Amino acid sequence: MIVDCGVYREGHRVEGPQDFSDALDEARSAGGFVWIGLHEPTAEEFDLVAREFALHPLAVEDALKAHQRPKLEVYDDSVFVVLKPVVYEPSGDTVSSGEIMLFLGDSFAVSVRHGEGAPLDAVRDRLEREPELLGEGATAVLYAVADAVVDHYLEVATELQTDLEELEAEVFTPDAGGSRRTASRIYGFKRQILEFRRATVPLAAPLARLAGVGTSGARVPFVEDGSRPYFRDVHDHLTRVNETVEGQDRLVSDVLSAHLAQVGVQQNDDMRKISAWAAMAVVPTMIAGIYGMNFEHMPELRWTWSYPVLIALMVVLEVVLFRTFKRRGWL
Repeated sequence: MIVDCGVYREGHRVEGPQDFSDALDEARSAGGFVWIGLHEPTAEEFDLVAREFALHPLAVEDALKAHQRPKLEVYDDSVFVVLKPVVYEPSGDTVSSGEIMLFLGDSFAVSVRHGEGAPLDAVRDRLEREPELLGEGATAVLYAVADAVVDHYLEVATELQTDLEELEAEVFTPDAGGSRRTASRIYGFKRQILEFRRATVPLAAPLARLAGVGTSGARVPFVEDGSRPYFRDVHDHLTRVNETVEGQDRLVSDVLSAHLAQVGVQQNDDMRKISAWAAMAVVPTMIAGIYGMNFEHMPELRWTWSYPVLIALMVVLEVVLFRTFKRRGWL
């Protein structure tokens, strides 16, 4: 559905016609731009917008179907940018992602949002309170949305770091590192990091192009050259996020290795204990087995003290074995 349609001139929102075509004509004649925001539009709703703003069919298809990776594509009459905002859910310690598609063209910006995360109302309110930034035109919309998305990445990265520290403490707590619940948490956390990286890593190239960083210095149509410092700031923040997430990914792999090592040590310790108790059980079994063979010529069978002596011998041998295994840490 269409969430909002605003006409902006010289950094301020002005009253304008509700019809898309009339609003665009007025914005162009007055040197301003029109910003239309949509949330999960139907094909019929978006077809009206696509026809009025001459949006490329391939970009329209991507905007309707969603499930796109972050990217920047340049068409004849517009620029198409895909962002993936992420949402951290403390109740389940999970990361989920939505999608924001932005079309920038001659005096217009069209935003299409999928998912419940990262609503753009706050971004629009922020821009309308900063007329100097809004005076940059439709480019300001792209910058403000990208800045809000990346800033939220930093918050999510902080939350994930807290979860990772708790996971580390759980793994290295005595008698807790080998539990099945810990293994499940490590695997689940690994999946959350993967989901987060799917949103942050591919966005680096589009932002580098917008910021004119490195070899991506070619001008992007419909994006003001004066906005590059703003996009460089967003790119720097994203670089910090990606470095943090990469470090978390490596660390959780190390935690998993440590957990598996603990499981192996615990299993070896259990096997030593089982072996020690089995060895202690063998001695009396062997002695009792010898005297249970029912041979006729066994001298000790008719000796009065045979029974107590053998019982005492078994006890002494068991004590010796027990102390030996205990001293070596097998019991």
